[in-house]
Amino acid sequence: MNKRLTRVMDWLAEKNVDFAFVQTKANVFYLSQFYTEPHERLVGIVIFPTEEPILICPNMEKPQAKAAGWEHEIISYSDSENPWDLLEKRIKGLVPTASVIAIEKEHISYTRATALLNMFPQGQLVSVEEKLYSLRLIKEPSELEILKQAAKLADFGVEVGVHALKSGKTEMDVLALIEYELKRKGIREMSFSTMVLTGRKTADPHGNPGLTEITGGDFVLFDLGVVLDGYCSDITRTVVFQEASEKQQEIYETVLGAQLQALAACKIGTRIGDIDLAARNYITNAGFGEYFPHRIGHGLGIEVHEFPSMSENNNDLLQEGAVFTVEPGIYVPSIGGVRIEDDIVITKDGFESLTKYPKDLIIV
Repeated sequence: MNKRLTRVMDWLAEKNVDFAFVQTKANVFYLSQFYTEPHERLVGIVIFPTEEPILICPNMEKPQAKAAGWEHEIISYSDSENPWDLLEKRIKGLVPTASVIAIEKEHISYTRATALLNMFPQGQLVSVEEKLYSLRLIKEPSELEILKQAAKLADFGVEVGVHALKSGKTEMDVLALIEYELKRKGIREMSFSTMVLTGRKTADPHGNPGLTEITGGDFVLFDLGVVLDGYCSDITRTVVFQEASEKQQEIYETVLGAQLQALAACKIGTRIGDIDLAARNYITNAGFGEYFPHRIGHGLGIEVHEFPSMSENNNDLLQEGAVFTVEPGIYVPSIGGVRIEDDIVITKDGFESLTKYPKDLIIV
């Protein structure tokens, strides 16, 4: 039994929960190392306080689950079978009655929650997500090693993009080259839709790349990440093409200063909200407060956005092994936007930046 499953089992016993049903891609992977995209098909793990866990998946996925190292029971099914009938029969063989069932309340569908309650009409649904989030928050050494390698590949992606900038090239030209070169290194999946924005489009924090051409005097913003062995990276860098105005330089240096202020606060015991406020106050004092519309960052790991939310009202304290992004930004519609983002891990001595691409203003 791996220690992740054991910790969930101990929690179930402590909380008097009869069993947990875990079915999100990220949590199934975390508990089993089985990384799969189930689409509409049922893939999940049933965890009991004392019995061995059970994994359910389609027949065609069963060899992959075993290859991933799952050593416990697997219920597999064909597309002509109802997996819930098979699951109900097996669960009731172990737990004839259940009064408390733990689920991922934020992510389970109404149909699936109803299927569980149909098995046990007197059952009460509670959330297992907070426990799983707390377990996933602190990265193990093996996880950190993968995250470091994923961050290196994100650095490489930005490097490719910067070197590809030329007059007349479009955002999509540059984006395509970045993803092509990453695929040549074995990356099958980006952690989110790669972003290459230029000119005033950089003032949209979540803008959509298109056929806009890169021209002199433009900000060019890169936001990208890869999925490596089930773990994500996420980096943002902003450069200027050919020549930078004084206002562009002012905006850039303000964002960089804000990030450095936030990073200086990244250490064990810091209130998470104070990381956000360190950058926000710096940007506000520079006169750009209204142009910083988002939180300072987000947790990072199996999912590109995961626990914790790095917002100013988060009173949780930083712990060693937590991984998150620090990404202040200023977005001025008439000029453009700048965001600088790094992936950070809290260490006993403060923090380590996993992404390392240079942050001084680059004029290409």
